[in-house]
Amino acid sequence: MADDTRFAFFVEWYEEPACRTRTFQFFYFSGSKSIEMFDIKTRKMFLKTNLASSPIELQDLYIGASINVLGRQLTIVEFGDEFTKRKLMSKLERTLGFIKPDTVDKMGDIISAIYDRGLLISKLRLCKLEHNDAFNFYQEHSGKSFMNSLMNYVTSGPIIAMELVGENAIQRWRELIGPTDPSKARSEASSSLRARFGKDVTHNSVHGSDSPASAAREIEFFFPSCNKQTFSNCVRGSDCSLCLIKPHAVKAGIAGKIINVIQDSGFLVNTIQMFHLEKANAEEFYEVYKGVVHEYPGMVNELSSGPVIAMEILGKSSSEHIAESFRELCGPMDPEIARQLRPRTLRALFGINKIQNAVHCTDLPEDGPLETEYFFKVLSS
Repeated sequence: MADDTRFAFFVEWYEEPACRTRTFQFFYFSGSKSIEMFDIKTRKMFLKTNLASSPIELQDLYIGASINVLGRQLTIVEFGDEFTKRKLMSKLERTLGFIKPDTVDKMGDIISAIYDRGLLISKLRLCKLEHNDAFNFYQEHSGKSFMNSLMNYVTSGPIIAMELVGENAIQRWRELIGPTDPSKARSEASSSLRARFGKDVTHNSVHGSDSPASAAREIEFFFPSCNKQTFSNCVRGSDCSLCLIKPHAVKAGIAGKIINVIQDSGFLVNTIQMFHLEKANAEEFYEVYKGVVHEYPGMVNELSSGPVIAMEILGKSSSEHIAESFRELCGPMDPEIARQLRPRTLRALFGINKIQNAVHCTDLPEDGPLETEYFFKVLSS
């Protein structure tokens, strides 16, 4: 192949049966999209695979990223050589953005704008900040006249924190959100997020890191490297349905459009979080389909092939049968059948085939709390 540039990384894999973390040299060849992994301890080739079994793009590879290779969830911990670091450093810059309380209901529009801007969302979670949390996050503004009103605002309801990745991500995100003052944004950057959704200098809808140092600190604040869950995710765990936006839809940048359809249909996204599932987790979650649904192996592979966005969905009213009504919005499992019979459903609009059918939804009412608990309590911890 004419241009099969090799990029090198160090990755870690937690081997569950042995309860140990293993470190590998990881090589990605951009032309053939093939992968090689070498076990550092044994100094032997661990695996070699190509595009057919590893649909990984160069943009998926950055420090802190989780990638799935043949059912193994790998975490990229460092660049493997100076060439890779020099080539990818600016292309894979990270920044922190969060959606403020009074704009959470616009999450679909904001997520769509992020993907349209060419940025990736590598981590995402809804959480509720307590006063001490907010003070620690905004400590640089301590003593300023607007500090109290800012504290009251960001603790008035849940927020959605996101780690964004892309070339010059800090600058591009700040350009997308616009000037701090929404009135100034409306005159100078009318398509920016603050122009569209902001009210005043305090209630300005979104936040963005202003420098690499701030981005590193703020990402660690919301997504600590120790993976310890430190904030409430606001999960209800009753009278609910679980919705999963599948990896193919997340990678295609249509998650925001799916969320908009859900919200426009009158459903409430009560909490939301991005997950990267090990194959074992996907098998456990889909266990009820094993031996029953012919597509079970493909369903497992799809769910563990990349980032999944999980949402706890609440109904339009407390008396509604949420699992049944939300399942109707999702439509038949086969998108082709959905397009024929129910063309306005999620799978008709966004699905590709029976495996890549855009979303998973809870089948039975009693399964809603169980599925929600699996993601937002078991996997989150």
